[in-house]
Amino acid sequence: MTCFADGAVRLAGFAGAVLGWSPAAFWRATPAELAAVVMAASGGGAAAMTPPDAATLARMREAFPDG
Repeated sequence: MTCFADGAVRLAGFAGAVLGWSPAAFWRATPAELAAVVMAASGGGAAAMTPPDAATLARMREAFPDG
């Protein structure tokens, strides 16, 4: 079982690396806001339930180079 801190660290890392969010932006976001952004970034549906692979991250970084 994963504790809150472990999940928060994983999500904060994702938000920073993929979404370009600062720590402050991550902590200001509600869980619903974070979920909506993750679903939109991953194409929604079942894809939102699995973490992005290296190829997906590379495509996202290429599409959003400032983030």
